[in-house]
Amino acid sequence: MKNGREQILSELRKLIIGQGDVIEEVLLTLFVGGNSLIVGVPGLAKTLLIHTIAQVVDLKFSRIQFTPDLMPSDITGTDVLEEDHETGHKVFRFVHGPVFHNIILADEINRTPPKT
Repeated sequence: MKNGREQILSELRKLIIGQGDVIEEVLLTLFVGGNSLIVGVPGLAKTLLIHTIAQVVDLKFSRIQFTPDLMPSDITGTDVLEEDHETGHKVFRFVHGPVFHNIILADEINRTPPKT
């Protein structure tokens, strides 16, 4: 476990400079299966950090840009009506939303309405 942690830290430090404490805390959150709330001004590599961690540990990453008009189905997914080319019948197919990924970055979460 320690060697894996050191390898992950080594890869992250190649791209992210000066955020050692944040990197350690996010990795700790990942290892214990928790959630992190990363707050900071633009330009501190928050998105880059999360995206890079997902790449380094080979996990699926998604980013949700929270806006006032965001709907719950934008997060969870939705059924889409499609025509089956072989039979000509219309069928529903579920399109997964970003919540079905391993690592989710909820960006600007303070902008979303309570209904979401």
